[in-house]
Amino acid sequence: MLIPALAAALVTVAIPGHFDQPQNGFAPPWTTLRESSPHRANLDPAPVDAALRQVRDFTKPQANGKPLFAGAVTMYVHDGKVVAHDRTGYAVLYQDQQTQLPERERVPMREDTIFDFASISKLFTSIAVIQQVEQGRIRIDERVATYLPEFGVNGKQDITVKQLLTHTSGLEPFIPLWQKYPDIPSRIKAVMDVAPKSTPGTTYVYSDLNLITLGELVFEVSGKRLDQAVRDGITRPLGMRDTGYNPKARDRTAATEFQTAPPRGMVRGEVHDENAWSLGGVAGHAGVFGTAADLAVLGQTILNGGTYDGHRILSEHSVELMLTNFNQQFPDNAHGLGFELDQRWYMGALSGPGTAGHTGYTGTSFVIDKASRSIAILLTNRVHPSRDWGSVNPARRAVADGLAKALAVQSGGKQWRATTSGGTLTAERPVEVFVDVDRGDKLTVQHWDGTQWQDVRTITTTERRWVATEQKKSRFIYTKAGQYDGRGVYVHARGDVTAEGWSVARR
Repeated sequence: MLIPALAAALVTVAIPGHFDQPQNGFAPPWTTLRESSPHRANLDPAPVDAALRQVRDFTKPQANGKPLFAGAVTMYVHDGKVVAHDRTGYAVLYQDQQTQLPERERVPMREDTIFDFASISKLFTSIAVIQQVEQGRIRIDERVATYLPEFGVNGKQDITVKQLLTHTSGLEPFIPLWQKYPDIPSRIKAVMDVAPKSTPGTTYVYSDLNLITLGELVFEVSGKRLDQAVRDGITRPLGMRDTGYNPKARDRTAATEFQTAPPRGMVRGEVHDENAWSLGGVAGHAGVFGTAADLAVLGQTILNGGTYDGHRILSEHSVELMLTNFNQQFPDNAHGLGFELDQRWYMGALSGPGTAGHTGYTGTSFVIDKASRSIAILLTNRVHPSRDWGSVNPARRAVADGLAKALAVQSGGKQWRATTSGGTLTAERPVEVFVDVDRGDKLTVQHWDGTQWQDVRTITTTERRWVATEQKKSRFIYTKAGQYDGRGVYVHARGDVTAEGWSVARR
Protein backbone atom coordinates (compact mmCIF):
# COMPACT_ATOMS: atom_id res chain seq x y z
CA MET A 1 0.00 0.00 0.00
CA LEU A 2 1.01 3.62 -0.45
CA ILE A 3 1.99 5.61 2.62
CA PRO A 4 0.96 9.27 2.17
CA ALA A 5 2.26 10.15 5.62
CA LEU A 6 5.80 9.57 4.39
CA ALA A 7 5.44 12.10 1.57
CA ALA A 8 6.37 15.01 3.82
CA ALA A 9 9.60 13.27 4.76
CA LEU A 10 10.59 12.97 1.11
CA VAL A 11 10.27 16.73 0.46
CA THR A 12 11.39 19.07 3.19
CA VAL A 13 12.38 22.25 1.36
CA ALA A 14 10.73 23.69 -1.73
CA ILE A 15 13.36 24.33 -4.39
CA PRO A 16 12.95 26.91 -7.18
CA GLY A 17 12.79 25.29 -10.60
CA HIS A 18 10.82 22.29 -9.37
CA PHE A 19 7.26 21.34 -10.26
CA ASP A 20 7.15 18.61 -7.61
CA GLN A 21 8.06 20.78 -4.63
CA PRO A 22 5.33 23.41 -4.33
CA GLN A 23 6.15 26.70 -2.70
CA ASN A 24 4.26 27.66 0.44
CA GLY A 25 2.61 31.05 0.71
CA PHE A 26 3.44 34.09 -1.36
CA ALA A 27 6.77 35.10 -2.85
CA PRO A 28 8.82 37.61 -0.85
CA PRO A 29 7.12 41.00 -1.24
CA TRP A 30 10.31 42.60 -2.57
CA THR A 31 10.45 40.23 -5.58
CA THR A 32 10.58 42.20 -8.83
CA LEU A 33 11.02 41.08 -12.40
CA ARG A 34 14.51 40.87 -13.84
CA GLU A 35 15.92 39.47 -17.06
CA SER A 36 17.34 35.98 -16.83
CA SER A 37 17.45 32.69 -18.71
CA PRO A 38 16.02 29.21 -18.14
CA HIS A 39 19.43 27.92 -17.11
CA ARG A 40 19.97 30.65 -14.49
CA ALA A 41 16.45 30.02 -13.15
CA ASN A 42 17.17 26.29 -12.71
CA LEU A 43 14.84 25.40 -15.60
CA ASP A 44 15.37 23.00 -18.47
CA PRO A 45 15.72 25.22 -21.57
CA ALA A 46 14.66 22.51 -24.04
CA PRO A 47 10.89 22.58 -23.28
CA VAL A 48 10.93 26.39 -23.29
CA ASP A 49 12.59 26.46 -26.70
CA ALA A 50 10.22 23.79 -28.00
CA ALA A 51 7.16 25.75 -26.87
CA LEU A 52 8.42 28.95 -28.49
CA ARG A 53 8.99 27.03 -31.74
CA GLN A 54 5.42 25.77 -31.55
CA VAL A 55 4.12 29.32 -31.16
CA ARG A 56 6.12 30.38 -34.22
CA ASP A 57 4.78 27.42 -36.17
CA PHE A 58 1.22 28.52 -35.41
CA THR A 59 1.85 31.65 -37.51
CA LYS A 60 2.25 29.36 -40.53
CA PRO A 61 -0.70 27.86 -42.49
CA GLN A 62 -2.38 25.06 -40.55
CA ALA A 63 -4.56 22.20 -41.84
CA ASN A 64 -7.23 24.67 -42.99
CA GLY A 65 -4.65 26.62 -44.99
CA LYS A 66 -4.70 29.56 -42.58
CA PRO A 67 -2.41 30.49 -39.70
CA LEU A 68 -3.76 30.14 -36.17
CA PHE A 69 -2.76 33.76 -35.61
CA ALA A 70 -0.77 36.41 -37.44
CA GLY A 71 1.58 37.07 -34.55
CA ALA A 72 2.25 36.57 -30.87
CA VAL A 73 4.29 37.61 -27.87
CA THR A 74 5.16 34.95 -25.29
CA MET A 75 6.60 35.55 -21.85
CA TYR A 76 7.71 33.16 -19.14
CA VAL A 77 8.53 34.19 -15.57
CA HIS A 78 9.81 31.93 -12.80
CA ASP A 79 10.69 33.07 -9.29
CA GLY A 80 10.77 36.68 -10.52
CA LYS A 81 13.13 35.84 -13.39
CA VAL A 82 11.99 36.60 -16.94
CA VAL A 83 13.31 33.49 -18.66
CA ALA A 84 11.73 34.12 -22.07
CA HIS A 85 10.25 37.12 -23.88
CA ASP A 86 9.69 36.18 -27.49
CA ARG A 87 7.82 37.75 -30.38
CA THR A 88 6.86 36.27 -33.71
CA GLY A 89 4.86 37.17 -36.79
CA TYR A 90 2.97 40.37 -37.42
CA ALA A 91 0.93 42.85 -35.42
CA VAL A 92 -0.79 43.84 -38.69
CA LEU A 93 -0.80 41.44 -41.64
CA TYR A 94 -4.15 41.80 -43.42
CA GLN A 95 -5.98 44.61 -45.12
CA ASP A 96 -9.37 42.88 -45.14
CA GLN A 97 -10.87 39.51 -44.23
CA GLN A 98 -8.65 37.59 -46.63
CA THR A 99 -6.04 39.77 -48.34
CA GLN A 100 -2.57 40.16 -46.90
CA LEU A 101 -0.93 43.55 -47.03
CA PRO A 102 2.07 44.12 -49.28
CA GLU A 103 5.29 43.26 -47.46
CA ARG A 104 6.29 46.91 -46.98
CA GLU A 105 2.96 47.75 -45.29
CA ARG A 106 2.95 44.91 -42.78
CA VAL A 107 3.73 45.71 -39.16
CA PRO A 108 6.08 43.17 -37.52
CA MET A 109 5.31 42.07 -33.99
CA ARG A 110 7.42 43.72 -31.27
CA GLU A 111 8.09 42.65 -27.71
CA ASP A 112 6.28 45.79 -26.57
CA THR A 113 3.32 45.47 -28.94
CA ILE A 114 0.12 46.49 -27.17
CA PHE A 115 -2.67 43.90 -27.31
CA ASP A 116 -6.39 44.03 -26.71
CA PHE A 117 -6.56 41.87 -23.57
CA ALA A 118 -10.29 41.17 -24.13
CA SER A 119 -11.69 39.24 -21.13
CA ILE A 120 -8.46 39.44 -19.17
CA SER A 121 -9.96 42.90 -18.52
CA LYS A 122 -12.31 41.13 -16.11
CA LEU A 123 -9.39 40.68 -13.70
CA PHE A 124 -8.78 44.42 -13.59
CA THR A 125 -12.46 45.02 -12.81
CA SER A 126 -12.40 42.34 -10.13
CA ILE A 127 -9.33 43.85 -8.48
CA ALA A 128 -11.02 47.26 -8.53
CA VAL A 129 -14.03 45.72 -6.78
CA ILE A 130 -11.88 44.05 -4.12
CA GLN A 131 -10.12 47.36 -3.51
CA GLN A 132 -13.51 48.89 -2.73
CA VAL A 133 -14.12 46.00 -0.34
CA GLU A 134 -10.88 46.83 1.45
CA GLN A 135 -11.97 50.43 1.75
CA GLY A 136 -15.24 49.38 3.36
CA ARG A 137 -17.48 50.55 0.53
CA ILE A 138 -18.60 47.05 -0.55
CA ARG A 139 -19.22 43.75 1.20
CA ILE A 140 -18.76 40.60 -0.85
CA ASP A 141 -21.85 38.81 0.47
CA GLU A 142 -24.08 41.87 0.27
CA ARG A 143 -26.82 42.18 -2.33
CA VAL A 144 -25.77 44.23 -5.36
CA ALA A 145 -29.06 46.12 -5.16
CA THR A 146 -27.93 47.58 -1.84
CA TYR A 147 -25.42 49.65 -3.80
CA LEU A 148 -27.12 49.73 -7.22
CA PRO A 149 -30.88 49.89 -6.54
CA GLU A 150 -31.62 50.00 -10.27
CA PHE A 151 -30.08 46.51 -10.59
CA GLY A 152 -32.50 44.94 -8.09
CA VAL A 153 -35.38 44.42 -10.52
CA ASN A 154 -36.84 41.51 -12.47
CA GLY A 155 -35.68 38.82 -10.05
CA LYS A 156 -32.19 40.18 -9.36
CA GLN A 157 -32.87 41.66 -5.93
CA ASP A 158 -30.98 38.90 -4.07
CA ILE A 159 -27.94 38.55 -6.36
CA THR A 160 -24.76 39.19 -4.37
CA VAL A 161 -21.45 40.76 -5.28
CA LYS A 162 -19.79 37.36 -4.83
CA GLN A 163 -22.17 35.77 -7.33
CA LEU A 164 -21.22 38.35 -9.94
CA LEU A 165 -17.51 37.75 -9.30
CA THR A 166 -17.87 33.96 -9.52
CA HIS A 167 -20.35 33.87 -12.44
CA THR A 168 -23.08 32.23 -10.39
CA SER A 169 -25.60 35.08 -10.66
CA GLY A 170 -27.84 33.34 -13.19
CA LEU A 171 -27.44 36.12 -15.76
CA GLU A 172 -27.14 35.18 -19.42
CA PRO A 173 -23.73 35.42 -21.13
CA PHE A 174 -24.36 38.64 -23.05
CA ILE A 175 -26.84 40.93 -24.77
CA PRO A 176 -26.03 42.53 -28.16
CA LEU A 177 -26.10 45.99 -26.62
CA TRP A 178 -24.47 47.65 -29.62
CA GLN A 179 -27.21 46.32 -31.88
CA LYS A 180 -30.35 46.78 -29.81
CA TYR A 181 -29.87 50.06 -27.97
CA PRO A 182 -29.03 53.52 -29.35
CA ASP A 183 -26.67 55.00 -26.74
CA ILE A 184 -24.59 54.31 -23.64
CA PRO A 185 -27.29 55.17 -21.06
CA SER A 186 -29.81 52.84 -22.71
CA ARG A 187 -27.21 50.06 -22.95
CA ILE A 188 -26.34 50.29 -19.27
CA LYS A 189 -30.05 50.37 -18.41
CA ALA A 190 -30.56 47.20 -20.44
CA VAL A 191 -28.00 45.41 -18.27
CA MET A 192 -29.63 46.75 -15.10
CA ASP A 193 -33.07 45.62 -16.33
CA VAL A 194 -32.18 42.12 -17.55
CA ALA A 195 -33.83 39.17 -15.79
CA PRO A 196 -31.82 36.09 -14.68
CA LYS A 197 -31.98 33.02 -16.90
CA SER A 198 -31.61 30.71 -13.88
CA THR A 199 -32.04 30.96 -10.13
CA PRO A 200 -29.05 32.86 -8.70
CA GLY A 201 -26.53 30.57 -7.03
CA THR A 202 -27.73 27.37 -8.73
CA THR A 203 -25.63 27.34 -11.93
CA TYR A 204 -22.34 28.55 -13.32
CA VAL A 205 -22.75 30.67 -16.45
CA TYR A 206 -19.83 32.78 -17.65
CA SER A 207 -21.40 36.17 -18.26
CA ASP A 208 -20.11 39.51 -19.51
CA LEU A 209 -23.12 41.09 -17.84
CA ASN A 210 -21.72 40.20 -14.41
CA LEU A 211 -18.63 42.28 -15.04
CA ILE A 212 -20.42 45.15 -16.75
CA THR A 213 -22.51 45.38 -13.59
CA LEU A 214 -19.41 45.29 -11.39
CA GLY A 215 -17.89 48.11 -13.40
CA GLU A 216 -20.97 50.21 -12.68
CA LEU A 217 -20.77 49.18 -9.04
CA VAL A 218 -17.22 50.52 -8.77
CA PHE A 219 -18.36 53.83 -10.25
CA GLU A 220 -21.33 54.02 -7.90
CA VAL A 221 -19.43 53.45 -4.66
CA SER A 222 -16.16 55.24 -5.51
CA GLY A 223 -17.31 58.10 -7.72
CA LYS A 224 -14.66 57.09 -10.28
CA ARG A 225 -15.29 55.70 -13.72
CA LEU A 226 -13.87 52.25 -14.14
CA ASP A 227 -10.94 53.42 -16.26
CA GLN A 228 -10.01 55.97 -13.59
CA ALA A 229 -10.33 53.40 -10.81
CA VAL A 230 -8.12 50.94 -12.70
CA ARG A 231 -5.56 53.65 -13.46
CA ASP A 232 -5.41 55.01 -9.92
CA GLY A 233 -5.64 51.67 -8.13
CA ILE A 234 -3.69 49.30 -10.38
CA THR A 235 -1.74 50.49 -13.40
CA ARG A 236 -0.26 53.73 -12.03
CA PRO A 237 1.02 52.36 -8.69
CA LEU A 238 2.42 49.26 -10.43
CA GLY A 239 4.09 51.29 -13.19
CA MET A 240 2.10 49.55 -15.94
CA ARG A 241 2.60 52.43 -18.38
CA ASP A 242 1.28 50.66 -21.45
CA THR A 243 -1.88 49.28 -19.85
CA GLY A 244 -5.30 50.93 -19.91
CA TYR A 245 -8.42 51.57 -21.95
CA ASN A 246 -8.55 53.30 -25.36
CA PRO A 247 -4.78 53.25 -26.00
CA LYS A 248 -3.09 56.37 -27.28
CA ALA A 249 -0.14 54.57 -28.89
CA ARG A 250 -2.26 53.03 -31.64
CA ASP A 251 0.72 52.51 -33.91
CA ARG A 252 2.01 49.96 -31.40
CA THR A 253 -1.25 48.00 -31.10
CA ALA A 254 -1.94 44.65 -32.71
CA ALA A 255 -4.80 44.68 -35.19
CA THR A 256 -7.79 42.47 -34.49
CA GLU A 257 -10.73 41.76 -36.78
CA PHE A 258 -11.92 43.20 -40.05
CA GLN A 259 -15.54 43.85 -39.08
CA THR A 260 -18.44 44.38 -41.41
CA ALA A 261 -21.23 44.25 -38.80
CA PRO A 262 -20.85 46.77 -37.34
CA PRO A 263 -18.99 48.27 -40.33
CA ARG A 264 -15.76 49.15 -38.53
CA GLY A 265 -13.28 47.85 -41.10
CA MET A 266 -9.94 46.67 -39.72
CA VAL A 267 -10.08 47.24 -35.98
CA ARG A 268 -6.82 48.52 -34.52
CA GLY A 269 -6.33 50.58 -31.39
CA GLU A 270 -10.02 50.22 -30.47
CA VAL A 271 -11.52 47.46 -28.39
CA HIS A 272 -12.58 44.48 -30.47
CA ASP A 273 -15.59 43.51 -28.35
CA GLU A 274 -18.62 45.20 -29.90
CA ASN A 275 -20.42 45.81 -26.62
CA ALA A 276 -17.36 47.35 -24.98
CA TRP A 277 -16.86 49.49 -28.09
CA SER A 278 -20.47 50.65 -27.90
CA LEU A 279 -19.86 51.64 -24.26
CA GLY A 280 -17.06 53.99 -25.24
CA GLY A 281 -14.26 51.43 -24.90
CA VAL A 282 -14.56 51.23 -21.12
CA ALA A 283 -16.51 48.29 -19.71
CA GLY A 284 -16.17 45.78 -16.91
CA HIS A 285 -15.87 42.79 -19.20
CA ALA A 286 -13.47 44.08 -21.89
CA GLY A 287 -11.51 47.11 -23.01
CA VAL A 288 -8.10 46.88 -21.31
CA PHE A 289 -5.04 46.97 -23.60
CA GLY A 290 -1.48 46.25 -22.57
CA THR A 291 1.83 44.50 -23.13
CA ALA A 292 3.19 41.16 -21.98
CA ALA A 293 5.71 42.94 -19.75
CA ASP A 294 2.97 44.90 -17.98
CA LEU A 295 0.84 41.80 -17.54
CA ALA A 296 3.82 40.02 -16.00
CA VAL A 297 4.06 42.80 -13.41
CA LEU A 298 0.44 42.19 -12.46
CA GLY A 299 1.15 38.46 -12.24
CA GLN A 300 4.14 39.00 -9.97
CA THR A 301 2.05 41.33 -7.83
CA ILE A 302 -0.39 38.48 -7.24
CA LEU A 303 2.46 36.05 -6.50
CA ASN A 304 3.88 38.60 -4.03
CA GLY A 305 0.58 38.76 -2.18
CA GLY A 306 -0.65 42.05 -3.60
CA THR A 307 2.48 44.21 -3.67
CA TYR A 308 5.18 45.09 -6.19
CA ASP A 309 8.25 47.29 -5.94
CA GLY A 310 7.03 48.85 -2.72
CA HIS A 311 3.49 49.55 -3.94
CA ARG A 312 0.68 47.51 -2.39
CA ILE A 313 -2.59 47.35 -4.31
CA LEU A 314 -4.23 44.49 -2.35
CA SER A 315 -3.77 42.90 1.04
CA GLU A 316 -2.56 39.31 1.23
CA HIS A 317 -5.98 38.34 2.57
CA SER A 318 -7.68 39.86 -0.47
CA VAL A 319 -5.35 38.03 -2.85
CA GLU A 320 -6.12 34.78 -1.04
CA LEU A 321 -9.83 35.40 -1.60
CA MET A 322 -9.23 36.02 -5.28
CA LEU A 323 -7.42 32.66 -5.45
CA THR A 324 -9.88 30.67 -3.29
CA ASN A 325 -12.38 28.44 -5.06
CA PHE A 326 -15.90 29.57 -4.19
CA ASN A 327 -17.48 27.29 -6.82
CA GLN A 328 -16.88 23.89 -5.29
CA GLN A 329 -20.44 22.90 -6.16
CA PHE A 330 -19.51 23.38 -9.84
CA PRO A 331 -16.42 21.11 -10.16
CA ASP A 332 -15.45 22.07 -13.71
CA ASN A 333 -15.71 25.79 -13.04
CA ALA A 334 -13.44 26.57 -10.10
CA HIS A 335 -13.42 30.30 -9.57
CA GLY A 336 -12.08 32.77 -7.05
CA LEU A 337 -13.21 36.36 -6.66
CA GLY A 338 -12.21 37.23 -10.21
CA PHE A 339 -9.64 34.60 -11.21
CA GLU A 340 -10.43 31.33 -12.92
CA LEU A 341 -8.73 28.41 -11.17
CA ASP A 342 -7.37 25.03 -12.28
CA GLN A 343 -8.56 25.14 -15.89
CA ARG A 344 -6.49 22.56 -17.74
CA TRP A 345 -8.03 23.44 -21.11
CA TYR A 346 -5.74 26.47 -21.28
CA MET A 347 -3.48 26.17 -18.22
CA GLY A 348 -2.26 22.81 -19.49
CA ALA A 349 0.29 21.02 -17.35
CA LEU A 350 0.68 24.10 -15.11
CA SER A 351 -2.84 23.71 -13.81
CA GLY A 352 -3.59 22.79 -10.21
CA PRO A 353 -5.88 23.92 -7.40
CA GLY A 354 -3.72 27.01 -6.83
CA THR A 355 -3.23 27.93 -10.48
CA ALA A 356 -5.07 31.10 -11.48
CA GLY A 357 -5.61 32.98 -14.69
CA HIS A 358 -7.89 34.15 -17.45
CA THR A 359 -8.17 34.15 -21.22
CA GLY A 360 -9.38 36.68 -23.76
CA TYR A 361 -11.40 36.18 -26.94
CA THR A 362 -8.84 38.06 -29.04
CA GLY A 363 -6.34 35.25 -28.37
CA THR A 364 -4.82 36.09 -25.02
CA SER A 365 -3.88 33.85 -22.10
CA PHE A 366 -2.58 34.64 -18.60
CA VAL A 367 -1.60 31.85 -16.18
CA ILE A 368 -0.20 32.32 -12.66
CA ASP A 369 1.05 29.18 -10.94
CA LYS A 370 1.43 30.01 -7.26
CA ALA A 371 2.83 26.56 -6.44
CA SER A 372 5.93 27.13 -8.57
CA ARG A 373 5.83 30.95 -8.51
CA SER A 374 5.62 31.00 -12.28
CA ILE A 375 3.78 33.03 -14.92
CA ALA A 376 2.99 32.02 -18.51
CA ILE A 377 1.67 34.70 -20.87
CA LEU A 378 0.57 34.29 -24.48
CA LEU A 379 -0.74 37.34 -26.33
CA THR A 380 -1.91 36.81 -29.90
CA ASN A 381 -4.11 38.57 -32.43
CA ARG A 382 -5.92 35.37 -33.36
CA VAL A 383 -9.05 37.27 -34.55
CA HIS A 384 -6.95 39.12 -37.17
CA PRO A 385 -8.48 39.22 -39.71
CA SER A 386 -11.33 36.85 -38.75
CA ARG A 387 -12.67 35.27 -35.58
CA ASP A 388 -13.63 32.15 -37.55
CA TRP A 389 -10.18 30.78 -38.40
CA GLY A 390 -9.84 28.44 -35.44
CA SER A 391 -9.35 28.05 -31.72
CA VAL A 392 -6.18 29.33 -30.08
CA ASN A 393 -6.45 26.80 -27.23
CA PRO A 394 -3.75 24.45 -28.61
CA ALA A 395 -1.29 27.35 -28.46
CA ARG A 396 -2.40 28.30 -24.97
CA ARG A 397 -1.76 24.77 -23.72
CA ALA A 398 1.53 24.52 -25.58
CA VAL A 399 2.80 27.63 -23.82
CA ALA A 400 1.68 26.49 -20.38
CA ASP A 401 3.04 22.98 -21.00
CA GLY A 402 6.40 24.36 -22.04
CA LEU A 403 6.92 26.09 -18.71
CA ALA A 404 5.59 23.12 -16.72
CA LYS A 405 7.94 20.71 -18.49
CA ALA A 406 10.87 23.05 -17.87
CA LEU A 407 10.23 22.68 -14.13
CA ALA A 408 11.92 19.59 -12.74
CA VAL A 409 10.12 16.50 -11.48
CA GLN A 410 13.14 14.82 -9.96
CA SER A 411 13.53 12.07 -7.41
CA GLY A 412 16.63 11.07 -5.52
CA GLY A 413 17.61 8.49 -8.11
CA LYS A 414 16.69 6.90 -11.43
CA GLN A 415 13.12 7.56 -12.46
CA TRP A 416 10.82 6.39 -15.22
CA ARG A 417 8.07 8.28 -17.02
CA ALA A 418 4.94 6.83 -18.60
CA THR A 419 4.88 7.67 -22.32
CA THR A 420 1.91 5.71 -23.68
CA SER A 421 -1.54 4.79 -22.43
CA GLY A 422 -1.51 1.22 -21.25
CA GLY A 423 2.22 1.34 -20.69
CA THR A 424 3.43 -1.05 -17.99
CA LEU A 425 6.38 -0.70 -15.64
CA THR A 426 7.45 -3.62 -13.43
CA ALA A 427 9.87 -2.80 -10.63
CA GLU A 428 11.47 -4.99 -7.97
CA ARG A 429 11.95 -2.06 -5.56
CA PRO A 430 9.79 0.99 -6.28
CA VAL A 431 10.50 3.90 -3.93
CA GLU A 432 8.00 6.64 -4.75
CA VAL A 433 5.57 7.80 -7.40
CA PHE A 434 4.50 11.14 -8.83
CA VAL A 435 1.18 11.63 -10.62
CA ASP A 436 -0.13 14.80 -12.25
CA VAL A 437 -2.73 13.91 -14.88
CA ASP A 438 -5.96 15.05 -16.47
CA ARG A 439 -9.34 14.03 -15.12
CA GLY A 440 -10.03 10.43 -16.18
CA ASP A 441 -6.36 9.43 -16.37
CA LYS A 442 -5.08 7.01 -13.76
CA LEU A 443 -2.14 4.99 -12.53
CA THR A 444 -3.00 1.49 -11.33
CA VAL A 445 -0.60 -0.02 -8.79
CA GLN A 446 -0.40 -3.80 -8.53
CA HIS A 447 1.57 -6.13 -6.24
CA TRP A 448 2.75 -9.66 -7.01
CA ASP A 449 1.36 -12.13 -4.47
CA GLY A 450 3.47 -15.07 -5.65
CA THR A 451 0.99 -16.33 -8.23
CA GLN A 452 -0.66 -13.31 -9.82
CA TRP A 453 -0.87 -9.52 -9.86
CA GLN A 454 -3.34 -7.92 -7.47
CA ASP A 455 -4.66 -4.34 -7.75
CA VAL A 456 -3.58 -2.33 -4.71
CA ARG A 457 -4.58 1.22 -5.55
CA THR A 458 -5.58 3.56 -8.34
CA ILE A 459 -3.96 7.00 -8.21
CA THR A 460 -5.29 10.05 -10.01
CA THR A 461 -3.35 12.80 -8.24
CA THR A 462 -0.73 13.33 -5.54
CA GLU A 463 -0.97 17.11 -5.36
CA ARG A 464 2.31 17.66 -7.21
CA ARG A 465 4.41 15.74 -4.68
CA TRP A 466 6.27 12.45 -4.69
CA VAL A 467 4.47 9.84 -2.59
CA ALA A 468 6.15 6.82 -1.00
CA THR A 469 5.19 3.30 -1.99
CA GLU A 470 5.96 -0.10 -0.52
CA GLN A 471 9.31 -1.45 -1.67
CA LYS A 472 8.07 -4.75 -2.96
CA LYS A 473 7.66 -6.11 -6.45
CA SER A 474 5.09 -3.89 -8.13
CA ARG A 475 3.55 -3.22 -11.51
CA PHE A 476 2.39 0.24 -12.60
CA ILE A 477 -0.11 0.65 -15.44
CA TYR A 478 -0.89 4.12 -16.80
CA THR A 479 -4.23 4.63 -18.54
CA LYS A 480 -4.99 7.77 -20.54
CA ALA A 481 -8.65 8.78 -20.79
CA GLY A 482 -8.71 12.55 -20.30
CA GLN A 483 -8.59 15.06 -23.12
CA TYR A 484 -5.58 17.04 -21.89
CA ASP A 485 -2.13 16.33 -20.50
CA GLY A 486 -0.72 16.99 -17.05
CA ARG A 487 2.91 17.03 -16.00
CA GLY A 488 2.93 13.24 -16.18
CA VAL A 489 3.38 9.99 -14.26
CA TYR A 490 6.76 9.04 -12.82
CA VAL A 491 8.13 6.16 -10.76
CA HIS A 492 11.41 6.25 -8.85
CA ALA A 493 12.65 2.68 -8.68
CA ARG A 494 15.78 0.76 -7.69
CA GLY A 495 16.89 -2.66 -8.84
CA ASP A 496 15.56 -4.47 -11.91
CA VAL A 497 12.96 -2.67 -14.02
CA THR A 498 11.02 -3.89 -17.04
CA ALA A 499 9.33 -1.12 -18.99
CA GLU A 500 6.97 -1.07 -21.95
CA GLY A 501 5.57 2.35 -22.81
CA TRP A 502 7.79 4.00 -20.16
CA SER A 503 11.14 5.71 -20.59
CA VAL A 504 13.97 6.91 -18.34
CA ALA A 505 13.22 10.51 -17.34
CA ARG A 506 15.93 13.16 -17.28
CA ARG A 507 14.06 15.62 -15.05
